[in-house]
Amino acid sequence: MTRDGVGLILDRHESINAAVERSHGAWSPPRAFHMFCIRHIESNFLMKFKAPYLQKLVVNIGYSRTAREYELRFQRLRERGEAYTNWLDRIPREQYALAFDGGYRWGHMMTNLVECINSILKGAHNLPIIALVKATFYRLNELFTRKRAKAEARINAGHNEVFEVREMPSGVEYAVDLRRQRCDCGEFQVDRIPCRHVFACCANQRLDWQVYVHDVYKMDQIRRVYRARFRPLGNPTTWPSYNGPRFVPNPYLRRIAKGRPRMTRFLNEMDTRMLRHPRRCRQCGAEELSRSRCR
Repeated sequence: MTRDGVGLILDRHESINAAVERSHGAWSPPRAFHMFCIRHIESNFLMKFKAPYLQKLVVNIGYSRTAREYELRFQRLRERGEAYTNWLDRIPREQYALAFDGGYRWGHMMTNLVECINSILKGAHNLPIIALVKATFYRLNELFTRKRAKAEARINAGHNEVFEVREMPSGVEYAVDLRRQRCDCGEFQVDRIPCRHVFACCANQRLDWQVYVHDVYKMDQIRRVYRARFRPLGNPTTWPSYNGPRFVPNPYLRRIAKGRPRMTRFLNEMDTRMLRHPRRCRQCGAEELSRSRCR
């Protein structure tokens, strides 16, 4: 890494912990700060207590943006039983709650953030190895080129002020400190982008709200991410020879059937939507049958 303060969202797997320990401090504070995926905490909570009616409350505790909001939800969980809060107390709150994470999460709570790369490599997973390498190279090249073209620098300037915002019709008041980039709602310092109260202040005083967007969201930073240039792959016959172990594919695992492949993943507590009920045909009501295949 070339910068400090990177947030690392984990699922607490032993292999990840071992890799962090072997990094000689490269993935340890202050270089990197570790946070836990709220979806995995929810899954572990369900496996421990078998209380699906409390899953949403545990997730909401993690999504609390202020200490007051956190305490209210934590107290609601304690009222259901002290065993629940005792289990949650074993996890440092700065590693699963937005209100105490120091802003290193940037509002992200789950490891599903890395799934965005699947949209870039969709359809390339089952290609032969050379075609897979080429597809990955050209798709990423196209992505970086497109993003780099959109990342035009913007020059922003503005003022720093302190305001008090009252929401109507509730009458709840929020203090907004643009100089310190803080708001009582907690969204401004957690996501580091203006919340609705900041927008109200800027609109009232005719200030440029873009000034209060963190640099990491600005186009010049995005341009730095995609500034890398891709060199052509060239003819595969000119690639360096491979001297590592040879892998022999299993011919019985080759996909030859037409249509959508049957899902082979093992479902667990995190797949509650999939485990809810079997699929039924809308016409005849039979299980594991779609409308298009109904006789």
